Amino acid sequence: MNAALQAIPTAPFASGVAPNEPPRGADAPERRASPGLAGLLLRTAPVRPEASVLDVARTFLEPRHAGLLSLPIVAAVGRPVGMISRYELMRVFLQPYGRELYGRRPITALMDRAPLVLPLSTSIDEAARAIAAHVRSPITDDFILVDDAGYAGTGLVLDVLHAVEHRLAERSQELERAYARLKSSQSQLVQSEKMASLGQMVAGLVHEINTPLGYVRNNVEMTRASLGDAARLVAAQQAVIDALTGDAEPDGGLDTRFAEVGHLRTRVDAAALEDLCALLDDTVHGVGQIGDLVLNLKDFSRLDQAGTQPADINRLVESALRIVAHVLRKRGIEAVLKLGDVPLIDCAPAQINQVLLNLLSNAAQAIEHGQGRIVVATQALDRRVLLVVEDNGKGIEPEYLARVFDPFFTTKPVGQGTGMGLAISHQIVEQHGGAIRVSSKPGVGTRFLVVLPAPGREPAP
Repeated sequence: MNAALQAIPTAPFASGVAPNEPPRGADAPERRASPGLAGLLLRTAPVRPEASVLDVARTFLEPRHAGLLSLPIVAAVGRPVGMISRYELMRVFLQPYGRELYGRRPITALMDRAPLVLPLSTSIDEAARAIAAHVRSPITDDFILVDDAGYAGTGLVLDVLHAVEHRLAERSQELERAYARLKSSQSQLVQSEKMASLGQMVAGLVHEINTPLGYVRNNVEMTRASLGDAARLVAAQQAVIDALTGDAEPDGGLDTRFAEVGHLRTRVDAAALEDLCALLDDTVHGVGQIGDLVLNLKDFSRLDQAGTQPADINRLVESALRIVAHVLRKRGIEAVLKLGDVPLIDCAPAQINQVLLNLLSNAAQAIEHGQGRIVVATQALDRRVLLVVEDNGKGIEPEYLARVFDPFFTTKPVGQGTGMGLAISHQIVEQHGGAIRVSSKPGVGTRFLVVLPAPGREPAP
């Protein structure tokens, strides 16, 4: 007898259910509505050990036992001693002369003497583990439930499995909701990090915009002055022409008008008009610079989480460099571009721009001397696009190198970094099916390698 059976106290039948008394209700065992296994309890009338095999076989045929795989065998004192399954009776009765040989024997001759016995207080999860460890395949037996008084009833293995399935479905829904909340928080975190980086750049970009804006304003004012002289010259010439052609009465001021025309022609001549065209060309160029800066800021500030499109990584590099150009000039850092002939990649350009900006900003901040140099190189290799950002800064200590992509990890002073830039960059690259690696040597510099799949290429390992 197993430990579970030995632990069952000897007591009368639980709840006053006599061995041969039918369960309450119509034609099915009663199910108690309460938590855990108590909620799955069936008030099954047990079989006495001295009952014959034929009697038990007839009991199985009763409609109230139609859903049971097995019946409990319980001693008069309420102690379960075994279970008998339909499968075992069918196996016996299908043998030649099985009914004659076994029909009058006590059911204890065929019963399972080590059934699964579980207390009513057992949780669904604990019951599922016990069933998995005890029940064989195919499932031919249910299990016995006991309380402090002894036998209480039976439980169906399928009921436990259904309860577990229901719990798994609920937990799956909870995980889906938690994942949705996590994705939302992640999206907000990415945007917050992007806006934080953008905020650090805006102050310098104001100067970048003010420079072309200043000479555009100056050119416009000079153009307006030149156009004023041209307008007066045209008016003076028209007055002279009108006087000479008789469209207007000649007066004594004709000489004065000739003198005015001669004076204005010295200020508005072919050379002056060429200078005016040059001013307009400079103005258009300045407006284009301002437009590029504003467009770069706009592209960088967009979230663009979902959509992907073909993009030229070289143009993204140039765009990111324009964003950090003022930082590099302020620190006296030389930017060296070694852009190769690379295919278009399918990506979210704003996200790749953020990766580039994070790498370039970190490289610039790592350089603390006057001969700073950042090399940005691209190359196509085996239908992959490789991007390298290398600096000659202070480098990363070996004990920190393995943690640079960990969220919130930073070696910068408090207030100078969130520790999320490289973590978000790592995530973005992986979401694009690529990989990002770092190597560094203290006092020499750091190199970041980004590998992105080209169209038709499997994701990078």
